Amino acid sequence: METNQAQMPVSTKGGAKNFFLNFGAIIALYTVVISLINLLFTIINTAYPQIINGYSYTGSQSISWPVATIIIFFPIFIILMWLLEKEYILEPEKKNTGIHKWLAFITLFVAGLTVAIDLITVLYYFIDGRELTAGFLLKVLVLLVIASCIFIYYISDITGKLTLKSRKIWRVVALLIVLGSVIWGFAVLGSPRTQRLNKYDEQKVNDLQNLNNQITNFYGTKGFLPQTEDELSTFNYSFFPTDPQSNQKYVYQKTGDLTYNLCATFNSASNDKEAKSRARIYPYGDNFWIHPVGEHCFGQTVNPSLYTKPVPIR
Repeated sequence: METNQAQMPVSTKGGAKNFFLNFGAIIALYTVVISLINLLFTIINTAYPQIINGYSYTGSQSISWPVATIIIFFPIFIILMWLLEKEYILEPEKKNTGIHKWLAFITLFVAGLTVAIDLITVLYYFIDGRELTAGFLLKVLVLLVIASCIFIYYISDITGKLTLKSRKIWRVVALLIVLGSVIWGFAVLGSPRTQRLNKYDEQKVNDLQNLNNQITNFYGTKGFLPQTEDELSTFNYSFFPTDPQSNQKYVYQKTGDLTYNLCATFNSASNDKEAKSRARIYPYGDNFWIHPVGEHCFGQTVNPSLYTKPVPIR
């Protein structure tokens, strides 16, 4: 009786610790897995863009968020699993606690369901006669490998087949998968510096598109093109946009009664296919805003037939 009373406080304390370690490890696992899938899907979308109705769709091309999440949560997951391992070595009976079993079975169910849906999707595409593209098959493979690894790990855990050696092997496998995915992402989409420069270029194109809209609005209202940037700024009651990288004004050049140039300096050449795809959805002009590396001017032409002839405002 005295022994039971002495052990009771330890059990209560261990129970709370065991609960938070298990719950934290599962949350970290799900966060890492979702971010890893997001990262790999982004890489695949970029390397193998999906063709829809004659144009390619690449989706989001930023890997910053999933990579940042993985870098933080993967070590947390490894540390929590290591602490749980130490707990189970000291007190093996904790492996049979309700929280551990519930979370393990839920994760096992989710992983098994993912594998089943993954295989059903492939079979459906095959029976339905749809094209099994390289990008689609790679996404299927990503889900199959990740879900299968989780399923095998937790089925081994539940059946008591996990040993100290096998746990270390699983940690190495997980580390290799995560590192390989991050390295592949940087290889396909570029280093953080390259992605930052690409974002500058995207912003420049967006600024020039907005500037082009302001110029056409100016022409639609006044019936002629502005002579200078200041005249356009006065019309819009706003500052002429500047290059976010150099903080210099974009170049506007009136070359004729209906023609003008918009110029900027770019860090890299644009993806022609992607630019044309965006142009089909958001038609800003006939040149699709395709640019080479370095300084480039987009030649624009106003179509007078699109505007009712206004009374000139001087």
